[in-house]
Amino acid sequence: MSKERVLIIGAQLQKNSDAHFASTIEEMKSLSETAGGEVIDIITQKRERIHSATYVGEGKVEEISEFIEANEIDLVVCNDELSAGQLRNLNDQLGIRIIDRSQLILDIFAQRADTKEGKLQVELAQLQYMLPRLHGMGTILSRLGGGIGTRGPGETKLESDQRHIRRRIDEIKRRLKVVVKQRKQYRERRKSNNIIQIAIVGYTNAGKSTIFNRLTDETSLEEDLLFATLDPLTRKIALPSGFECLVTDTVGFLQNLPTSLIAAFKSTLEEVAEADLIIHVVDVTHEDKDQQEETVINILKDLDAKNIPILTVYNKRDKLKDDFIPTQHPYMLISAYDQTDLDELLFRIEKELKDDWDYFSINLGPEEGQVMHQIERETILEESKYDETRNEYYLAGYIRRDHPIQGVIKEKRT
Repeated sequence: MSKERVLIIGAQLQKNSDAHFASTIEEMKSLSETAGGEVIDIITQKRERIHSATYVGEGKVEEISEFIEANEIDLVVCNDELSAGQLRNLNDQLGIRIIDRSQLILDIFAQRADTKEGKLQVELAQLQYMLPRLHGMGTILSRLGGGIGTRGPGETKLESDQRHIRRRIDEIKRRLKVVVKQRKQYRERRKSNNIIQIAIVGYTNAGKSTIFNRLTDETSLEEDLLFATLDPLTRKIALPSGFECLVTDTVGFLQNLPTSLIAAFKSTLEEVAEADLIIHVVDVTHEDKDQQEETVINILKDLDAKNIPILTVYNKRDKLKDDFIPTQHPYMLISAYDQTDLDELLFRIEKELKDDWDYFSINLGPEEGQVMHQIERETILEESKYDETRNEYYLAGYIRRDHPIQGVIKEKRT
């Protein structure tokens, strides 16, 4: 099947630097290719403000129209989110399908969702995106093919019935509530079992899944594509001391993620807000890495996760050509393909947990086996020995500040 021929259009506002704008355009190119399109060209315009009716000026619309005709373009992808009016006007004047940044991202998510929950979340985000734009998309939706921007609910001719969309939104929300409740129960069970949770987050394509796979011997999707991971995976890992914890790989973040998408994936992203430690993976070679870092940090704030300890892992050290100055602390510079670096990462994860926990030492008699077993399983143990003369065990290490066994440890100290 031949790829759709795509033209990207973008308006650079005066407040945006050339480097930042170039980075967003490059990202749109990657997104379009990830969705299965072939980018033929990019047409941009510098403006003081976005044109309220057509996004770019009338003269630029004419230039775009001529280019479309001369180059057999199938689809125009806009670098920003369009209003219903802008969508309708551009569609009327250009005569071909127009989709914006949000619709393109939603389309990729629709392709990538594997689980029932993931599919429901994407459909909800698509419907919430479409609802206020139906008047602008009417003629577009009525002649949908099977191309980019049409996956998901767009294929079901929903344009004529807003009530149907609202009913479907309500139904999906009800079904997702059940999933959210289940996830909450799983998290509460993990908390009650004192299981430590580590979340790997980062900008899309920063190497999160590669690191996750290497640490867990997992074989989740690992591609040089945006949003290679959509549905979160959680696996158990052992730290150097033998202490076991859970690590979760999450969906990649992106600049200007559609609000409806963040809202729809709230239950998935709550895994991050419940974590004991966040590993923030950054592609150290990316020219716009500072902006990418900032995007992830802002999304973490939106998720109420800003107070959780964060270890920034600058990845792709093997491809680094220039001197590196970190902008976040604490940090590590690694290559996900270097086993020594990964071993060191496990030591750093353990160190970050210890820095946030309390040091303890305790003497236990042989009859206190249950307490000893719990300490061995749920703390980072640094010392464990048996004193024959006193017939007791000595244990020392680090324990979470709010761990229920803290009471026993304090009792033993007094």
